[in-house]
Amino acid sequence: MAMGQDRFIKGRHFAPEVILWALRRYLAFPVSYRDLAAMLSDRDIAVDHTTLFRWMQAYGAELEQRIRRHLRPCTGSWRLDGTYIKVKGA
Repeated sequence: MAMGQDRFIKGRHFAPEVILWALRRYLAFPVSYRDLAAMLSDRDIAVDHTTLFRWMQAYGAELEQRIRRHLRPCTGSWRLDGTYIKVKGA
């Protein structure tokens, strides 16, 4: 992590790298707080699921604001190719 990027995460019991790792995994993948706590416990980091919830409440908006400018702009338009299936010749 570059110097100054973790300034918005200060004074916590856990290292900013751990907090950012957990936030990124929660935002990127469909996992629950309990699953995320289990993933961290596999890495010998004991975190309760309510702590993860509090991290998301405290830092989720800030993290989204920081990464929003790096995402590709979406026009809101998408296309779906037409597909059909024949069932008994019909």
